[in-house]
Amino acid sequence: MTARVLVVDDVPANVKLLEARLSAEYFDVVTAMSGSEALAICERAECDLVLLDAMMPDMDGFEVCRRLKSNPATHHIPVVMVTALDQPSDRVRGLEAGADDFLTKPIPELALIARVRSLSRLKMMTDELRMRAATSREIGIESPEHEAVSDTGRGGRVLIVDDRPASYERVASVLAKEHEVDVESNPNEALFHAADGNYDLLIVSLGLENFDALRLCSQIRSLERTRNLPILAIVEPDNNSRMVRGLEIGVNDYLLRPIDKNELLARARSQVRKRRYTERLRDNVQLSIEMAITDPLTSLFNRRYMESHLTALVEQAASRGKPLTVLVIDIDYFKSINDAHGHDAGDDVLRDFALRIKRSIRGIDLACRLGGEEFVVVMPETDLAVAAMVAERLRRRIAAEPFAIQQGASTIPVTISIGIAALRGRNDTAASLLKRADQALYRAKRDGRNRVVPDAA
Repeated sequence: MTARVLVVDDVPANVKLLEARLSAEYFDVVTAMSGSEALAICERAECDLVLLDAMMPDMDGFEVCRRLKSNPATHHIPVVMVTALDQPSDRVRGLEAGADDFLTKPIPELALIARVRSLSRLKMMTDELRMRAATSREIGIESPEHEAVSDTGRGGRVLIVDDRPASYERVASVLAKEHEVDVESNPNEALFHAADGNYDLLIVSLGLENFDALRLCSQIRSLERTRNLPILAIVEPDNNSRMVRGLEIGVNDYLLRPIDKNELLARARSQVRKRRYTERLRDNVQLSIEMAITDPLTSLFNRRYMESHLTALVEQAASRGKPLTVLVIDIDYFKSINDAHGHDAGDDVLRDFALRIKRSIRGIDLACRLGGEEFVVVMPETDLAVAAMVAERLRRRIAAEPFAIQQGASTIPVTISIGIAALRGRNDTAASLLKRADQALYRAKRDGRNRVVPDAA
């Protein structure tokens, strides 16, 4: 893994020292001697992580960090503040400015490299989500960037895993001021508790008495339901090796004992904010995928999805020797509905018709809007005779119950015509199957509509 690290310090010797350390680990290093220069580099998206000195003359690191984290274009860039200040109040000030971590000079090389690797890995994951979510803005889905900047990080759901009452009671009492807190004192149950709880943050004591806490962290990262759950580890001050190991296996942040309550709150807020931001990104990606494959009016799958998925279903059925049937459905005289009652009424009919289709088919069947008033239902593991029975039942239900239009002010009768075709062995294709069903639909319309016509073998 490689990443571009921006080192910001007004002392050339400090810059050269960090540059040498990071370059030796194959990181690409860029440097800045002032806060304004650092802001410009980040604005141009020329780095993956910032190592930021707290004490600089023109603009101190706290202000630089605050500006980075308040800018929607740069708030996602991890910032590690590097300083000689070692008081808890200084760390809290940095964390409240938005810093992802706070390293005190002289910096242990092992801790520096582990932290840079950990944050770079998380940044790359976030970048992948941001890139995928970028198309969401083009189709009208609101970007989560501005919401992320204004998020306070409060009101999260936190699970504490600790088997020492004196420890977890104090942590829980502090966090309860801002979050909903649960405690799991049995490490053997912690994985299941975390998976079932929909938490925003997991806090794990690395000093569990009869359980390897790092193994628990590893299990959390390997389980699908908890893979993206932030982990904040509580570490003894003389146990740097376990802290470093934790960062390597996916721990997001750590807190040294004795715990400063303000630092605990600040680090928890930071992790909750990040969790919410990445979840919003994932939601946007999922929504954009759904919008790309579904029809916005009826919420059925669209033609693009149907064509690609039908091909896969046909190939699967043919290889396994299983039946597969396609129904092509057309709403009779749909143009006259639009002409007589308006396009809003036509849309009402299309939406209601889509709902009736869904209620008439199985979960494994695929319902799609082909376009206009034409629909397709793909029925895996269904032969022509059974499909004809389903189609006839659907036709009768549509004809028997008028459709409400104009917000229920009136109703109109609607009928449908259906053409059916079944897969013909291994050499049949999706295109030919769909064409035969369409030809059967044409015969149904030619012969008077409001009828089901199977493909003539």
